[in-house]
Amino acid sequence: MPILSNLTRPKGDPKILTTGPTVQSGAERLAKGLGWFSIGLGLTELFAARRLARGLGLYGHAPLIRAFGLREIWSGMMTLSVDKDKGLQSRVVGDGLDIAVLVSALGHGNYRRGNAAAALAMVVGITVLDVLVAKAVTAERSRPTGKPRDYRDRTGFPGGIEAVRALSR
Repeated sequence: MPILSNLTRPKGDPKILTTGPTVQSGAERLAKGLGWFSIGLGLTELFAARRLARGLGLYGHAPLIRAFGLREIWSGMMTLSVDKDKGLQSRVVGDGLDIAVLVSALGHGNYRRGNAAAALAMVVGITVLDVLVAKAVTAERSRPTGKPRDYRDRTGFPGGIEAVRALSR
């Protein structure tokens, strides 16, 4: 990543030599991956809706798949934003809609129900992952109930209050 960052930096800015350790937790990194996965899946659903509908035996449902693609892209963007927990929750709700449509494709009249069953198994697996990551991210971001945040040790000055006093002398 430093190479890409250095390509976009103005000429006078110092170059990035190495990056430090990440401060993101495992759940945050996994949420980021799910966000990018959601955007990729949404683009696929948006641009290949007719082919996906035909492969699953859902003829005539391409507009619904396109709508699901837009939902996936939106959920992915939310998951990559500061509101990760809201994005993950919207992914879980969207997974429920996907499951409902795929269950309807398992009927005996659908000669592609094997494809629909495989897609359903994948969506159920992703749903379990979405639920676990959403719970983990929400737990990390929540503070204990009844305990207000304590900012008494903060001054608002980068070097602390003593550095500002020394500078003013």
